[in-house]
Amino acid sequence: MQSDQLSFDGRRIEYRFVEGVANGADLVMLHEGLGSVSMWREFPEQLARATGCRTLVYSRRGYGRSSPLDAPRRVDYMHEEARHCLPAILVRLGVRRPVLLGHSDGASIALIHAASPESDVAGVIALAPHVKVEDLTVRSIGAAKAAYMDSDLRLRLSRHHADVDAAFWGWNRIWLDPAFRSWNIEALLSSIRCPILAIQGKDDEYGTMEQIASIARAAPDARLLALPACRHSPHRDQPEAVLAAAREFVAGVAVGPTPFIP
Repeated sequence: MQSDQLSFDGRRIEYRFVEGVANGADLVMLHEGLGSVSMWREFPEQLARATGCRTLVYSRRGYGRSSPLDAPRRVDYMHEEARHCLPAILVRLGVRRPVLLGHSDGASIALIHAASPESDVAGVIALAPHVKVEDLTVRSIGAAKAAYMDSDLRLRLSRHHADVDAAFWGWNRIWLDPAFRSWNIEALLSSIRCPILAIQGKDDEYGTMEQIASIARAAPDARLLALPACRHSPHRDQPEAVLAAAREFVAGVAVGPTPFIP
């Protein structure tokens, strides 16, 4: 579907809205480490119908049709996105008190943002979140590197990214950098004041159940959903279960009115 372009700070951000049924809530989707607007496929429409929320989906810098990266990613790239880029995008698009739904890297960004004292999000739905780096994660990202060089993975990703090499290597190299092994956001989780729904596939090749268990230890009121026959993309492997859980979660959180979009 056709996307729009937002320009700020010399950057171009690809985005689009999917209208809900005017229930007063906005939902913002944050994609995975190799994701983009188009990589969500039909899920934004399904989510908007299930929850009634007007839904914003956008491609972070370096992905999709957004501006390319001009430097390698740093260890704190998710913190930068959560604390600076995401708030600026929400302000520019007039989105207030949203529910954030993030997948993988996007889930980590959502959690980091929600932990900020300035955050006003109504809730976080975290699909296959990363809160720490596990050996399993590193092995699977190493396998993705081999697949990118030796299989049709590059071709498949090129359908979703204007600069597919920059998108892939920007993600892959920082996760395989030895300096990234110490990346960990567990200390931030207890600062999150909004409701959390954390969803993890039991067969996730990029993380163990310890990822969402860490969230439960820091935020005892968080709801956890472990899905069988599900790998790293719950919204693809178990879409009906994810949609049902999202519908129930959104109905239970306190949300503000849908703001005017200038």
